[in-house]
Amino acid sequence: MRKEQMELERIKRVKSISKSDFKRDFVQPQIPVVIEKLIDDWPAYKKWNLGYIRQIAGDRTVPLYDDRPITSEYKFNEAHAEMKMSEYVDLLESGPTNYRIFLYHLMKEVPALQKDFSFPDVGLRFLKQLPMLFFGGEDSSVFMHYDIDYANILHFHFHGKKQCILFPPSESKHLYKVPHSLISREDIDFNNPDFEKFPVLKKARGFITELNHGETLYMPEGYWHHMTYLTAGFSMSLRATPRTLTNFSKAVYNLIFMRHFDNYMRKIKGQEWIDYKNRLAVERTHKRHDINL
Repeated sequence: MRKEQMELERIKRVKSISKSDFKRDFVQPQIPVVIEKLIDDWPAYKKWNLGYIRQIAGDRTVPLYDDRPITSEYKFNEAHAEMKMSEYVDLLESGPTNYRIFLYHLMKEVPALQKDFSFPDVGLRFLKQLPMLFFGGEDSSVFMHYDIDYANILHFHFHGKKQCILFPPSESKHLYKVPHSLISREDIDFNNPDFEKFPVLKKARGFITELNHGETLYMPEGYWHHMTYLTAGFSMSLRATPRTLTNFSKAVYNLIFMRHFDNYMRKIKGQEWIDYKNRLAVERTHKRHDINL
């Protein structure tokens, strides 16, 4: 018998798109899209693979994250380990690994890579000091979350294949959002959900796609996303400011108050605070939907 899955719609794909069409059809209605040929003219399209990263950045020490649950031991976005980039690329090429690189500041750490790309003219106001790189090993996943700054994001993938599951902000009520954070319950496997434990997930309506080398995913502001590296590879994100004052205000609140409050509570309450938030995520979600387990 086929196991029940989440209700996920395939993200629309286009070969190319004009600036006006992109703004009208996707940015204004806040709908994701994959653009297959947006960056064919970038040097990065031909050059960027793991071997090139080893060559140009192999001596850099990089922060690594794995799939361990969030605990009071680490602050917001604090790395779990570090190693030389050359050693990390060797690890990626040797087989599956849970170690990922998250929010690697390309402009600051490897300035030479700036010559390999440009900011697409698609009608977004890009934050030009914040291009970030993300690396992952085969079968590694990034937990379901949304971004602290409510940015509109162009996400470019290189070297291999990556699965992306997205949910619009309107689906937050179905995703077991953890209070005072940007994540859903980390014990939810969005590739194989446990509907007995998390029944409200059945109501969630989202999107799914697989990104290949050189393809671009547009993620609207505030969208939840869960990434699985189907092969070892890496991606780059370019971020653009929120379009509405409401989302800009949410970003400011997250950056100035929420993350510092959460770090403070972890410091004084420890694991008790983490466990409390996880319980509350379930209790609030089930109460909202009149579910008693």
